[in-house]
Amino acid sequence: MPIRILLVDDHQVVRDGLRALLERHKFQVVAEAADGRDAVKHAEGLRPDVAIVDLGMPRLNGLEAASQITRQSPSTRVVVLTMHAEPGYVIAALRAGIKGYVLKSQAGADLVYAIGEVHRGVTYLSPGISSSVVDACLGKPAESTADRLTSREREVLQLVAEGKTTKEVAQVLGIGVKTADSHRTRVMRKLDIHETAGLVRFAIRLGIIEP
Repeated sequence: MPIRILLVDDHQVVRDGLRALLERHKFQVVAEAADGRDAVKHAEGLRPDVAIVDLGMPRLNGLEAASQITRQSPSTRVVVLTMHAEPGYVIAALRAGIKGYVLKSQAGADLVYAIGEVHRGVTYLSPGISSSVVDACLGKPAESTADRLTSREREVLQLVAEGKTTKEVAQVLGIGVKTADSHRTRVMRKLDIHETAGLVRFAIRLGIIEP
């Protein structure tokens, strides 16, 4: 029985290339998604074996999507496919519950191998990931400012950083405008950032959105 794959990337051409690669290796792509929010819905409904997720996506970034997919579909293993090899990104991804971290510069055979590894329960990191990152992951990193935000507050942070109004944030999340405004206020207070431009810079620094 082939491994069932959910493919998540906001670029159609990338998804087309990945689908061709995966199907050539006898994997079954059961669904595609162009943003993290749709990815979570597909994962919850289809329960794929593996979800391949890009980090930088609109509406809900890859880290938050990975965290929610892991909660909604515990049997689904998440593999991040990204250009970022910096320790902060890798550690954040592992803490979000991902089981595979593959660099786009080494995609192809590396991705195919990673899928097989995570499907059998092994955590996989691309060879380009420094061993010092692994050492850091094994320790207990100090809580960062972003760690104090709830999952919903991080969603609000991303949407605000993407330029959405409070009304638009409320529509995307399916909550009231007053509730959305309350979340935004708490995010600013917790981060000690009091203007939208500062939230945008903070979100870029954490990889929540891409510049």
